[in-house]
Amino acid sequence: MVHDESFLKRAIAAGKGAEKADLVLKNVTLLSVIDGSLTPTDIAIVGDRIVGTHATYEGLREIDAAGRIAVPGFIDTHLHVESSLVTPHEFDRCVLPHGVTTAICDPHEIANVLGAEGIRYFLACAEAVVMDLRVQLSSCVPATAFETSGARLEIADLLPFADHPKVIGLAEFMNFPGVLAGDDTVLAKLAAFQGGHIDGHSPLLSGLDLNGYLAARIRTDHEATNAREGREKLAKGMSVLIREGSVSKDLEALKGLVDANTSSFMALCTDDRNPLDIAEEGHLDHMIGRLIADLKTRDVPLHHAYRVASWSAANVFGLRDRGMLAPGWRADIVLLDDVEKCHVHSVVAGGRPVETEAFAARKSVAPVGLSSMKAKPVTADSFKVPAQNGPTPVIGVKAGLILTEHREMHLPVHEGGASIDTDQDAIKVAVVARHGINDNIGRGFVTGFGLKRGAIASSVGHDSHNICVVGADEADMAVAVNRLIALKGGFVVAEGGVVRAELALPIAGLMSHLPFGQVHNALLVLRAAARELGCTLPEPFLQVAFLPLPVIPHLKITDFGMFDVDRFALIE
Repeated sequence: MVHDESFLKRAIAAGKGAEKADLVLKNVTLLSVIDGSLTPTDIAIVGDRIVGTHATYEGLREIDAAGRIAVPGFIDTHLHVESSLVTPHEFDRCVLPHGVTTAICDPHEIANVLGAEGIRYFLACAEAVVMDLRVQLSSCVPATAFETSGARLEIADLLPFADHPKVIGLAEFMNFPGVLAGDDTVLAKLAAFQGGHIDGHSPLLSGLDLNGYLAARIRTDHEATNAREGREKLAKGMSVLIREGSVSKDLEALKGLVDANTSSFMALCTDDRNPLDIAEEGHLDHMIGRLIADLKTRDVPLHHAYRVASWSAANVFGLRDRGMLAPGWRADIVLLDDVEKCHVHSVVAGGRPVETEAFAARKSVAPVGLSSMKAKPVTADSFKVPAQNGPTPVIGVKAGLILTEHREMHLPVHEGGASIDTDQDAIKVAVVARHGINDNIGRGFVTGFGLKRGAIASSVGHDSHNICVVGADEADMAVAVNRLIALKGGFVVAEGGVVRAELALPIAGLMSHLPFGQVHNALLVLRAAARELGCTLPEPFLQVAFLPLPVIPHLKITDFGMFDVDRFALIE
């Protein structure tokens, strides 16, 4: 919105009560994120700006809030829209009613598949959606040199986007070994964004290495998974973003860090949250309610939870126009039926009530990456793992963590190959290159899924998004992968040579054309099918998707093979 002299003249006149505001929320109880006070008032809005509070106003349109609590709109400080499995337009329609008026996304997933084309797509969507979708420029494409990505983005590829009004800065710098080693390509990216925001990604980094990482002026981190780690990062000036996604669930471990002293230096994020969890639990509203419940046990006033979710988040990322309900601030407003449980009744985003008409008025954006699936068909023999002397390295998976264990098992040998052993819960895992650059297949074993039969395949495979498949049967692994290729990406569950459930994700192999509700329903069928195979993980598909992520400790797999993250080297 243009804030020219004529706008300012209208805003000032409406603020002082000399003329009607565009919109007035009548009979509101305003919660201050400064001191926690509750004040009955009207909220007057002109364009996208609050012009009056703590007074009575008249508006061209008036909405009776019936005494509901008004808080600033919530800000998700780090997420990948692609992990919602729907387009940014559907994500907008899905999470805005949960009070998320600003989302700071890293289009890292689609950039790894399509490069700059993926970033352009997200920026076009960001200009069209109702929420304020901000973009961080993907810093690590590919994330490492030990996997095959669909694209490579160097500093020359990123700089043309740097001045876009929707761009905040440089996205999560996950190549922390490259930072600490002073890699030239890494330094070029860091140097170019020294005057802006640089988002961090430093799991378990501490001591002098953390100091070195922060010396590059990296300001934020969403990878803290325990209180000790979070405290050290806060002590060293890093803003800690508490993450609660579908797989990475860190709120329980970190919520105790939030108090009156720290709430201005912490924020909330979801990172990767799928449609099932959004539909069944909520989004940031769910996190805020849980955080408030914990604050109550420690006699910390609840406004600190709303401060973390709004003002602090805005301040950390340099969004100086939002996060507070006061004259001159952006009109992102959440009306609550229950302030302690964070039950959202309705939302105003950028001065517009979030209604069906607002979504209908959006400009459409053509999908991209519809031909990104270039993998060749496979057979059961494609997944043979040669036997070796001694124990076999096995990825250990635990529900709710993307951190994995480096386990070792003695596995049975059949026809010269290491075999699946469901008694030990050791099943096969493979990553099939799908970008048409090579025909790599990385093979290994994983434990923690509980599969007794069948296979689960996904074209969502962080961060390079090759096909990842786990299975208790090599033939079913081939069926699942080949069906995935035919779908141009998605999720597949196979058993007994038959596809039991599927969801096509043809937009870069990451997102569906379908409305959010239909994707949700398809995921219910997929989850049930996975459980029929014996899967014990509550969220098997995102858990599969994180197995190829070689920047998260401790043992992972890429299309090159098994990868020891602690040594940052492939296992021979």
